[in-house]
Amino acid sequence: MSLVKLYDTTLRDGTQAEDISFLVEDKIRIAHKLDELGIHYIEGGWPGSNPKDVAFFKDIKKSKLSQAKIAAFGSTRRAKTTPDKDHNIKTLIAAEPDVITIFGKTWDFHVREALRISLEENLELIYDSLEFLKQNTPEVCYDAEHFFDGYKANPDYAIKTLQAAQQAKVDCIVLCDTNGGTMPYEIAEIISAVKKHITTPLGIHTHNDGECAVANSIQAVHQGIVQVQGTINGFGERCGNANLCSIIPAIKLKLKKECISDEQLRHLREVSHFVYELANISPEKRQAYVGKSAFAHKGGVHVSAIQRHPETYEHIRPEVVGNSTRVLVSDLSGRSNILAKAEEFNINLDSKDPVTQEILESIKDMENRGFQFEGAEASFELLMKKALGTHKNYFQVMGFRVIDEKRTDDQSPTAEATVKVKVGGKVEHTAAEGHGPVNALDNALRKALEKFYPKLKEVKLHDYKVRVLPAGQGTASSIRVLIESGDKQMRWGTVGVSDNIIDASYQALLDSIDFKLHHSEEK
Repeated sequence: MSLVKLYDTTLRDGTQAEDISFLVEDKIRIAHKLDELGIHYIEGGWPGSNPKDVAFFKDIKKSKLSQAKIAAFGSTRRAKTTPDKDHNIKTLIAAEPDVITIFGKTWDFHVREALRISLEENLELIYDSLEFLKQNTPEVCYDAEHFFDGYKANPDYAIKTLQAAQQAKVDCIVLCDTNGGTMPYEIAEIISAVKKHITTPLGIHTHNDGECAVANSIQAVHQGIVQVQGTINGFGERCGNANLCSIIPAIKLKLKKECISDEQLRHLREVSHFVYELANISPEKRQAYVGKSAFAHKGGVHVSAIQRHPETYEHIRPEVVGNSTRVLVSDLSGRSNILAKAEEFNINLDSKDPVTQEILESIKDMENRGFQFEGAEASFELLMKKALGTHKNYFQVMGFRVIDEKRTDDQSPTAEATVKVKVGGKVEHTAAEGHGPVNALDNALRKALEKFYPKLKEVKLHDYKVRVLPAGQGTASSIRVLIESGDKQMRWGTVGVSDNIIDASYQALLDSIDFKLHHSEEK
């Protein structure tokens, strides 16, 4: 199989996205993850643009990468100067990367309006810059910025810009859909035309403004492109760049071309979530291949089918990209969903057992009242154990009180919760403060129970979501609270529903504590 080289620009183009910023230490850690994944080129930044990127190229030299090449990004020389005197070109060489990638103008509109030079002078900029870099750097790539828009406006001139790069003997010419508006059928037609004039290996760099970045990249590979540029999770300016987390498995599994190994592919989801974590962004659950919902099944017919033959509703086996099949439970569930979830939780449940139907009816009734178990599988596991009579009562809450008080207009409210719990024959009555009533109640419950169950000190509350349910009753509407908790080993979700936000939160908090105690005993 032919090899397609992967060029990652998460650390440069990806950081141009809104809400994305990485420290130098973050960029180094991500570079190591990309290297382990099998990425061939890692674009670390633009060394001439900011001190952070200068620091990255200095620090990455201290790291040992197994196979990835580090690329530095910049632009062609400025007009009316020579490459050896151009600050941007000199800074790129001084960074001592393995590869230098520079961009140049291919759209005559940009040459006239942005650079304000003649079309012939722009060709000289491209050739001079690339020729000088080839004399001073082992490998040079040329990003033909706005190439597809430029080709559609003036095909003859756009090709001339590529020929200038080819004459400079660059290692790869990358065709860029910088505005992200080109359609897949145009990509195919234009690449076919380019290959009649250019023999230098070609690459592709697409943006997602028309929701076609991945499709355009795959189409380009299908047309013989040998280098694909993109970012992890599609991070990038405006609507983002081409998402390598979708492109990589598509190249390997759909187009049957080599890019990374089977073992490396199994770490794709892990790398995706690692980058989300360092970017401090919640993972997109519906993301293809690596998202939490990518192989999640809710309808009873679907679940029944995948249990016999997974390929009925899964286009690949999720394990090959490091993901897994998930069975969801809801009012759309059938017996297959309940049995699949029971097996997942190591609960012995018989399809003919009346308890199975009892659980199913209970779920449908509870979801009708506003409960949702898709993000609260810990609550669902406890529900099954209660129905089977295997649930253990570790404690009993005899009552609680929450006070939220604002004494003056210029002060923030203060919250205090008091709880009374019974464990065995002992009663613990205690109080705690918190940042808001829910946090105070959580603190009070932990304070009362940690004396009996020290392992609860390991539990952290990671996420808290409130949804007002559409009942049309204004402030009297029902409220659903979803809580995500975790310890050093795992995370779990719990749910509570009530017309009182404190009560709904209390239900979810109790399930979270209860789940931790059950799993601590089972280990």
